[in-house]
Amino acid sequence: MPNKFYPRVASFRTISALGKYLEQLGAPLPFDEQILTSPASPLAQPLEIRWHQGKRMVGNRFAVQPMEGWDGEPDGKPSPLTRRRWIRFGASGAKLIWGGEAIAVAPEARANPNQLLLNSHTAASFEALRKDLIEAHYERFGRSDDLIVGLQLTHSGRFSQPWNKGKPVPIIAYHHPFLDAPSSVLSSQAVVADDDVEHIVVSFGEAARLAQETGFDFVDLKHCHGYLCHEFLSAHQRSGRFGGSFENRTRLLRDLVSTLRNFAPRIEIGVRLSAYDTVPYRRDEESGVGQPASTDGYLPYRWGFGVESEDPIRSNLEEPKSILRLLDRLGVHIVNITASSPYYAPHLSRPALFPPCDGYLPPEDPLMGVVRLLRSAKELKQAVPELAFISTGWTYLQNFLPHFAQAVVRAGWTDVVGLGRMMLSYPELPADVLEKGSLDNRKICRSFSDCTNGPRKGLISGCYPLDPLYRSLPEATELKAAKLRPR
Repeated sequence: MPNKFYPRVASFRTISALGKYLEQLGAPLPFDEQILTSPASPLAQPLEIRWHQGKRMVGNRFAVQPMEGWDGEPDGKPSPLTRRRWIRFGASGAKLIWGGEAIAVAPEARANPNQLLLNSHTAASFEALRKDLIEAHYERFGRSDDLIVGLQLTHSGRFSQPWNKGKPVPIIAYHHPFLDAPSSVLSSQAVVADDDVEHIVVSFGEAARLAQETGFDFVDLKHCHGYLCHEFLSAHQRSGRFGGSFENRTRLLRDLVSTLRNFAPRIEIGVRLSAYDTVPYRRDEESGVGQPASTDGYLPYRWGFGVESEDPIRSNLEEPKSILRLLDRLGVHIVNITASSPYYAPHLSRPALFPPCDGYLPPEDPLMGVVRLLRSAKELKQAVPELAFISTGWTYLQNFLPHFAQAVVRAGWTDVVGLGRMMLSYPELPADVLEKGSLDNRKICRSFSDCTNGPRKGLISGCYPLDPLYRSLPEATELKAAKLRPR
């Protein structure tokens, strides 16, 4: 059950009513009364991206965020369901495909046994997947020269579960006082050695080379959501070349960029970054509401990135700003801003009224999570305006997403609006906004969290409530039954 104290977004009859409510929360956002269509809409304007090797024009201000389906083949190739999802992304109207979904760079780096995996055996299938997406875009819109398609490369780190469902095989940068037990890390487990980190860097380089050979425009070096590269940014307690100082904690990022330039000199690089973190949250058994872990005895807090060390519930964007300046110097000019991790603080990264089955009721109005994400992107963009920014957290705005999006883009808070969960239920939203100036209410994601509940129960991910195909699958019946079982 959702928290009864927070109103549903759909309960607001007008954008003005929602805007007034946000002001009452002390979290105002700019908005427009009317949804504008192309060419008048700020969301329809092209964006020039300064790449390492020149410039490229993106046709509009919508991006498709990486959305894992947990539905790849055991060998890492895309499945028919993967292909369907990517074709829908291609026909969506968005002109930037940010990674499609997370692609593991090695078998042991997979977050689940059905995560996509890029290697010499699977590369041809990714080339076909990219071509299918581009063809779908061309057939729908008559051009694809202003479409940019990338791959998100990842190592799942402490959330690796590559071989058998239900059996994690974590790889950690350091021991975490609150995350080790939930991620099946034993106190005796060794952290990944510096020499092994260098082998991981090479695996990213080899994957980037294959992405270049198969025609992708860029790769995203995933530094978010608690996965391995993100974890290294908070490795204050780690010794050796990759831990402790800011210089050492960013060494992996610098080495990755340098290695990719050697292995794949023609491919561009982006970074999706969790710009701030928090203390992990847990469900209060009495109220069901998320509560942060107690930091008694753990201050200053040395296990987070982008947090106040003496009050780790609060963010501190000074180091994230330094990383963005570093990326600009390295020739990485496009970034995607998100926050924390859906594993231990989903209310920060995926604001929702209806929590995942293994999660907690939101400790704040989910609209606060949206505003925090957008304001953080604004602050970071103001600090490093040379970069192109994709912002996240938009789906929870539901019917009013375009009203806020076009005003926020016009105001310069962000360059591109990144859509995640909404793309599963309503992939044609960008086209409807720009061509019709209206939305189909029947397709709007209401953050029921079943796209997360599926994987949490060992099933494929998809929009079971609103996508007729997923609603008809046997997994829909299995998921419904699994959600009724006791925790």
